[in-house]
Amino acid sequence: MNIIRGLIFGAKPRELEMFANIGPWQLLIILVIVLAIFGTKKLRNLGSDLGGAVKGFRSAMNEAEETAEQIGDESKNDANFDTTPADEPSKKKDA
Repeated sequence: MNIIRGLIFGAKPRELEMFANIGPWQLLIILVIVLAIFGTKKLRNLGSDLGGAVKGFRSAMNEAEETAEQIGDESKNDANFDTTPADEPSKKKDA
């Protein structure tokens, strides 16, 4: 609980020292345990789902940027203060 509180409210260096001491052998042991619990098929599916989510997020971000650029280009033409309605020729038809 203290670790979670430390991550949210700003951790004291002493409370997070245990994360700094994790070496490659400990990570390997954790990986073996995770593989034993979930199996390779579930982890492969999880990896592909995660990759698909990242790909979808990136494409949505690119699409949003393109839309913002298009809106920015169109907004330049919205307000044309060079001509006023009094300067424009009359569009009324003479009947």
